[in-house]
Amino acid sequence: MSKESTDMKENEKPEVERTEAEKEAAASEPQAAEADKAEEKKEPSAEEKVAALEAEIAELKQEQLYKAAENDNWRKRMMQQKDEAIAYANSSLLGDLLDSLDNLDRTVESASTAKEPKAIADGVAMVSKSLVGMLENKYGLVAYGAVGDVFDPDIHEAIGMQEGDVEQETLAAVYLKGYKLRDRVIRHAKVMVMKPKA
Repeated sequence: MSKESTDMKENEKPEVERTEAEKEAAASEPQAAEADKAEEKKEPSAEEKVAALEAEIAELKQEQLYKAAENDNWRKRMMQQKDEAIAYANSSLLGDLLDSLDNLDRTVESASTAKEPKAIADGVAMVSKSLVGMLENKYGLVAYGAVGDVFDPDIHEAIGMQEGDVEQETLAAVYLKGYKLRDRVIRHAKVMVMKPKA
């Protein structure tokens, strides 16, 4: 090979090498430009940040208003249900009392034609027994207070006192029966109390 041809080949190689370097540089330039653009996109301006925060604040305010309205509606609904429960709480009891009222009306009607007072008294006693039985069995109402019971100021109301031959205070007379609804006193028995002699 001649010297000229070798020089020529050497001259060609750097051109090929430069071309590849240029290609790499040329290829990296768009990537660098895209990276710069991506950085620009990632970094919003101050105005964009403010606008985004204001939008987020508006959304949070809207959510808060929605939840406050929802809570207010729930509270109103609960108040309405409570009012209805109170207004109609006695409907079951009143429905049960209607039978006793009907029986009482029948007793009054038959009393106008009855010839014996005992028949009227028996009718009233039947109505009373039916009414008391229903209140005791269905609603847990219990009557208390009988002559000879021990006086208890928590459930008895003393109308008067007298001394007698007793060891402890007892009921000498019951003027008005007391009533309990399960364990709670709803009316104290009005009684005369006999206390031990001093």
